[in-house]
Amino acid sequence: MDVKDFVSVLDCDFYTGVPDSQLKALCNYLMNVYGIDKGHHIIAANEGNCTALAAGYHLATGKVPVVYMQNSGEGNIINPVASLLNDKVYAIPCIFVIGWRGEPGVHDEPQHIYQGEITCKLLDLMDIENFVVDSETTVNELKEIMHDYRSILDNGKNVAFVIRKNALTYDEKVKYENDNDMIREKIIDHIVDVTGDNPIVSTTGKASRELFEIREANNQSHKYDFLTVGSMGHSSSIALGVAINKPEKRIWCVDGDGALLMHMGSMGLVGNVNPDNFVHIVINNGAHETVGGMPTVASNMDLVSIAKACGYHYAVSVDNFNDLDKELNKVKNMDKLCFIEVLSSIGARDDLGRPTTTAIENKENFMKFLNSK
Repeated sequence: MDVKDFVSVLDCDFYTGVPDSQLKALCNYLMNVYGIDKGHHIIAANEGNCTALAAGYHLATGKVPVVYMQNSGEGNIINPVASLLNDKVYAIPCIFVIGWRGEPGVHDEPQHIYQGEITCKLLDLMDIENFVVDSETTVNELKEIMHDYRSILDNGKNVAFVIRKNALTYDEKVKYENDNDMIREKIIDHIVDVTGDNPIVSTTGKASRELFEIREANNQSHKYDFLTVGSMGHSSSIALGVAINKPEKRIWCVDGDGALLMHMGSMGLVGNVNPDNFVHIVINNGAHETVGGMPTVASNMDLVSIAKACGYHYAVSVDNFNDLDKELNKVKNMDKLCFIEVLSSIGARDDLGRPTTTAIENKENFMKFLNSK
């Protein structure tokens, strides 16, 4: 189905969400038509953030908003759906559009498998009427479903469209780019050169895939790295848990701007715990690149000042490899809680692969390394 027809049938003029590769057609359409427009389209930090924003839109206008997300974000909406939107509380209507990763019977990455199995079950449990849209769904069929959904929405309840792979199409292209020069994979290569045998916890998406391939190219063991293939936004908390319990090791967290924004409160916790063996690196390209390149708000933020305000002992931003190498070597021997923002370009190799080891193997090898003498 052409995404223009899909949007026309929904007949809503406010969209907010977290980008998803399964919803690339919708995301690109919204960026082409609206860009980032506070009146019509806002990319939020996480899915709960979107849901609350949508609630505010309804309170102010009386209209029905649309919240879009990958199905991995369902966990983030459970609280605002159950305790804010639900018809036993404020009865705030909302249309959810959810990309179905890990659909049973469709090959996908390990972090999507269980989430895919429970996608519709979670919606049922939250009393959200849902309909699966696939490549065979017709506009007339969608209109009939939407007609039924209108009465549900009028009663202050929520509905959802679960979008299968390739169900929505959009022919126009959107180019996402910035003015930064450094390539993320090369940034991670420089980090690996300096960290040596220090443990690295890397964030969800292409950063972990690139770290894996760098180890392969260098004929290095993968035991040094914990690749956070799911749970976006939580890599710094994972690294904090490791750092607290392995004070003799220098722990490095390689994070992304979208992930950092998703659960930014973790920075406050890291700063308050103040582990002196923790280095937090945020590769900031101002984009949700792994799922298509749609923008985050991080390019307009002073992450260094935020890190310092959260309690990081040392915080700096770099935009070239000479400064990056200098700062990496400096913080390696500082024995203080440190933060480095690295300004990166958008883009990755077309032939970028995925880890060839399983998530369980990654965990077990990493744990053996952490507990070796």
